[in-house]
Amino acid sequence: MAAWSSSCRGLCLQQQFYPHIVASRWNRKKTLTIALAIVIPIIVLLVIFIALWYCLLKRNTKKASGESVNYRHVTDIIAFFCAVDTEIMSIESLLFDLNTIKAATDDFADSNKLGEGGFGPVYKGKLRDGQEIAVKRLSRTSGQGVEEFKNEIILVAKLQHRNLVRLLGCCFEGQERLLVYEFVLNTSLDKFLFDPTRRAQLDWDTRYKIISGVARGILYLHEDSRLRVIHRDIKASNVLLDNEMNPKISDFGVARMFDVDQTRANTNRIVGTYGYMSPEYAMQGLFSVKSDVFSFGVLLLEIVRGQKNSSFYLTDSSHDLLSYAWKLWTENRPLELVDSALGNLFPSNEVLKCIHIGLLCVQEDAADRPTMSSVAFMLNSYSSTLDHPAPPPLVGENRSKELHWSATRSQYSVNELDASEIEPR
Repeated sequence: MAAWSSSCRGLCLQQQFYPHIVASRWNRKKTLTIALAIVIPIIVLLVIFIALWYCLLKRNTKKASGESVNYRHVTDIIAFFCAVDTEIMSIESLLFDLNTIKAATDDFADSNKLGEGGFGPVYKGKLRDGQEIAVKRLSRTSGQGVEEFKNEIILVAKLQHRNLVRLLGCCFEGQERLLVYEFVLNTSLDKFLFDPTRRAQLDWDTRYKIISGVARGILYLHEDSRLRVIHRDIKASNVLLDNEMNPKISDFGVARMFDVDQTRANTNRIVGTYGYMSPEYAMQGLFSVKSDVFSFGVLLLEIVRGQKNSSFYLTDSSHDLLSYAWKLWTENRPLELVDSALGNLFPSNEVLKCIHIGLLCVQEDAADRPTMSSVAFMLNSYSSTLDHPAPPPLVGENRSKELHWSATRSQYSVNELDASEIEPR
């Protein structure tokens, strides 16, 4: 009996003591979790700091002939990359010394100036190894600031496609903010397309190659890259041409990254270029992949016509190039849109297909516009019929002229396309 009583007392003591053991273990686990949450980020930042410092030391050793990194700016460089993007791994290859760029551009000589945009002037340069470069220099009076500078580095460093301009590196020392790109021989499309003399160098095959290349580049941004990117400023001056007239989309300063499942966004700060902006973006600040589609449609029609949308004036009721293209389309005279510099040296069916696609892209309602995957399919297909386009913006007076064009298929259709929309990802 005494033994049984002693056993009961021991059991009671164990039951009383057990909750304290559990609580103690839980507290230790909680403390460990908190400690790890604090220590791990510190270790990661320390590793990044050491890696950056090592890269800069290594770069300085390699460039002992006068192209060394200015150590007064090491802290700024480390802080910049840690702040904007910890995923850019090849930081060493992105950093240029200011003295190196000054030597390459002859201290930003006017004779090396290629042009000027919203970011600032662009200069041609040549590195000591003979490689030619293009240097964008952020102007202190530029409407685009450090945020756009960071944005362009992050995006272009991550995006790799033959129809996108390639970023070689950057530099920020003192007040200087510089972006270094591959040099593209034939500068930008607008220098050819809107020049009465040089426009003749763009035969139809070249124009079609440019149209197709730009479409592939935008498709990559929207659907095929690891990011979903809305460029927001597709236009002729942002399409560079290499020595074989292959197009490369440039200027990502105002581009926006979307989440995988994000379809649109809105902003109070409207950026872009008049004549290329979609109506929903220009008036409401709403933008999506369909905003880029609209801009592409404007560019496509400009390439066909050889004239700029925003500076297109006629004595008739056409307000701009889009209105004029729609007017000719509804009057069964679409080929009159073609640039006179081409003469009759172009395949009618292919040109008609491009005009048709252009009008589909510039429809007023964003939901009616095709995706870039559909556009790329249409450009590469020769066996289908396209949907009938609705009027572009600001042509209400022409809506009554649709007549038989309200049918779902047009006599000018040359491609077959499934009506279903292919949404990115």
